[in-house]
Amino acid sequence: MNKLVLCASLCIGLFLAACDDDSNSVEPSLDESSSSSVILSGYSHEGSSESKPSSSSVKSSSSAKSSSSTKTSSFTGRMGEMTDSRDGQTYKTVTIGRQTWMAENLNYETARSHCYNDSAEYCAKYGRLYSWWDVVDSACPPGWHLPQKTEFETLLAAVGDSSIAGMKLKSTSGWSNDKDGTDDFSFSMLPAGSRDSGGGYHYKGSEARFWGTAMSATWKSNSLAPCMALYLGHDDVQLNLADKGNGFSVRCVKD
Repeated sequence: MNKLVLCASLCIGLFLAACDDDSNSVEPSLDESSSSSVILSGYSHEGSSESKPSSSSVKSSSSAKSSSSTKTSSFTGRMGEMTDSRDGQTYKTVTIGRQTWMAENLNYETARSHCYNDSAEYCAKYGRLYSWWDVVDSACPPGWHLPQKTEFETLLAAVGDSSIAGMKLKSTSGWSNDKDGTDDFSFSMLPAGSRDSGGGYHYKGSEARFWGTAMSATWKSNSLAPCMALYLGHDDVQLNLADKGNGFSVRCVKD
C-alpha cells in the first residue's frame, strides 16, 4: 500500500513540473512581430528608412506612365517647314492634333509692322510685331491664316488645358530668370515682348502675345481683338482682348 502511494506521488510531481515548463516558454516579442510586419510591407529588414517599391506601387507607376503617354498622343510629332512665296523666308511648322501651325513667329514685313526696339537683330530672332490691322487680312502667307479664337482654344485643349499650356508651349530658352518652358510640342513660343500704340517697346524676355481673330465680321468695327498671352513665371495661357493698335507677334495656322 505504501509503495502504491509513493508511486502515485512521484507521477503527480512529474506532471506538475511539465506544466510549469510550458508556462515559462518564450513568446514572440513585439519587436519581432513588428520586424516581420515591416518585411512583408516592403521595407528594408535592416532598419533602413528607404522603401522598396511594392508590387502595387510598381503597377501604379506603370499605369501613370501609360496614362501620360496617352495624354500626349494627340501630338503627331510631324515637324515640317514652309516657305513664304512673298519673300522667300522659310519657317518651321508643327502639327498638333488636327492643326498645323507655324513653329516660329512670322517675320514678313508689312507697312505697320516693327522690330523690337527698331532693331533688325530682334526681328531675326523674334519675328516682327504687328498691329492687328496689319495682320487680319494679309500678313499670313497664301494657304495660311490668322488663328480664330476657337483655334487657339483647340490648340490649348490639345496640349492639356489652358492652366498648363504656357509651360508646355514656351521655348526652352530666352525667358528671363531661367523661367523657360518645357516646349513639349516643339511650338517654341519666344518672349518677344510687345509694342504699344504710342510706339513704346515692353516686356521682351517676359511676355509673349499673339494676335487672333473671330468669325464675326463685327470684330473689324471694334477697337479690341482677341489675343493669346503667355507670361513669365506662369504656367497658364490667357485668351483675352487687346487694343488693335498694339504690336504683337503672329503665328499663322494652315487653312
